[in-house]
Amino acid sequence: MLTRKQKHILLKFFSMFSVVRGYNILVIVIAQYLASVYILAHDKPLKRVLLDLNLLMLVLASAATIAAGYIINNFYDSEKDLINRPNKSKLDRLVSQNTKLSFYFVLNFTAVVMASYVSFNAVLFFSVYIFGIWFYSHKLKKLPFVGNLTSAILTITPFFAIFLYYKNFETVIFVHAIFLFLIISMRELTKDLENMKGDLLLGYKTIPVVYGEKTSKLMLTILVLLTSVPIYLLLNRYDVGHMYLFFYFSVILLLIFLLLLWKSNTKTHYLILHNILKFIILAGVFCIVLININVVLNQI
Repeated sequence: MLTRKQKHILLKFFSMFSVVRGYNILVIVIAQYLASVYILAHDKPLKRVLLDLNLLMLVLASAATIAAGYIINNFYDSEKDLINRPNKSKLDRLVSQNTKLSFYFVLNFTAVVMASYVSFNAVLFFSVYIFGIWFYSHKLKKLPFVGNLTSAILTITPFFAIFLYYKNFETVIFVHAIFLFLIISMRELTKDLENMKGDLLLGYKTIPVVYGEKTSKLMLTILVLLTSVPIYLLLNRYDVGHMYLFFYFSVILLLIFLLLLWKSNTKTHYLILHNILKFIILAGVFCIVLININVVLNQI
């Protein structure tokens, strides 16, 4: 049996894990390694990529920066989360704001130290990234269009750290990035629809608050249509191996998303739509291995 003190420590751990969204960070770490092995450094031996200490430092620096970003975002959004996510907010509040801010500075400092192991350019990259996350959380998040665009860019930024490290400028990588950017943009706008009540009460000028639900749905419809461009290119112009299965599956899910979107009018409906997009992103991460299954099979 756990003592009261042990239970308290365990609850604080889960609270901090909830604040930094540890599950999201784990997915991003896996995605960075899979993207390195199958897309960015596909011409290098698997063992060489996995044992690359510079890559490890970049991935860990990304993880620390993202964790810090979630903390500062949680700090600025604490009132809004009480309205939009009351249960999660109760868990998050088990750790004091001062403790969260201490972790924020420690994580950012750690990220810069790890980046310094790679190069001075890496330090500059993560310094700008850290500032960008803070500026987004403090100012840009409350602005329509700018907030959504910035959020989507910041979400894919960790992959650019790996991209710049390997200096792989193949066009197919940009097409993959555009697809991911569009899906993330859709997720951000759907999240704004889901959180409209709290945003409205606290003066967040998001797209649904300023322009209404109908305009937001029209924008989401346009974004869905735009995803057909990178999907078409990836299926017809480039070799994506068996990952074509993922893109066909994504088309089906996006059509379902579109049908449900115009019937949605409650927080629960928008939460379902949000989860569809999250599933597409998550499935996309693990389906990267379908690009070239032989990479793993040859190592067995």
